[in-house]
Amino acid sequence: MSNTEEENRLTADKDDEFVGLCQKGHADAFEPLVEKYQKKMLNIAYRMIGNYAEACEVVQDAFLSAYRSIRTFRGEARFSTWLYRIVVNLSKNRMEQMKVRAAREVYSIDNPLKTEEGSLSLDPPDQGPSILEKLEQKEVEARVQGCINGLDSEYREVVVLRDIQGFSYEEIRDILKIPDGTVKSRLFRARDALKDCLKKVLGDW
Repeated sequence: MSNTEEENRLTADKDDEFVGLCQKGHADAFEPLVEKYQKKMLNIAYRMIGNYAEACEVVQDAFLSAYRSIRTFRGEARFSTWLYRIVVNLSKNRMEQMKVRAAREVYSIDNPLKTEEGSLSLDPPDQGPSILEKLEQKEVEARVQGCINGLDSEYREVVVLRDIQGFSYEEIRDILKIPDGTVKSRLFRARDALKDCLKKVLGDW
C-alpha cells in the first residue's frame, strides 16, 4: 500500500470514528469534521458560485444539512465524498437562485450609490503604487473566475473538482455519481471552453 493510500485509509478511519460518535448523539464530535473540511468546501463553493458571501452561506447550509442527516449516513462512500456531494448540490441550487434573483434586479450593481451629498462610488479607485501588483493579480483572478462562471454547471463542477481542487477521476465520479467516461468527456469540453474564454479575456496578459 502506498503512503497516499495509507493516509487516505487513516483519514477515513478517523472520520468514521467522529461520525459514529455523532450518530450516537455526541454533537461535539461534529466540530473536528467542520474544522477539517470547511476550507476545502468553501473553496469548492466559491469557485462554483463566484461569490464569497454566497459561498459562505452554502457551506454553512451544507454542514447543517450534513449534521441533520448524519444518522442516515451508512458509509457506502467516504464521509468526505458524501460531504462534498452535499456542497456541490447546494452550490448548484444557489447558482440557480442567483440567476432568478439577478433577472429580477432593476438596477445595476455597478451604479453609484446616491446620497444627500451626491454620488458615492461603490469601489473608489486607489492610486497607491504599493498595491498595483495585487490589483493586477486580482484582475487576472477575476477574469479567470468570470470564465469559470460562464461554464454550464455540469462543466463547471468537474473543472473545479479536478483542475482547481485536485480530486481524482474516481473521487469525482463518486461525488457526482456519474460514470468515469462522463467525467472525462465533461472535463474535456470544460477545459476547451475555458481555454477559449481565457484567450479572449486575458490575451497576452
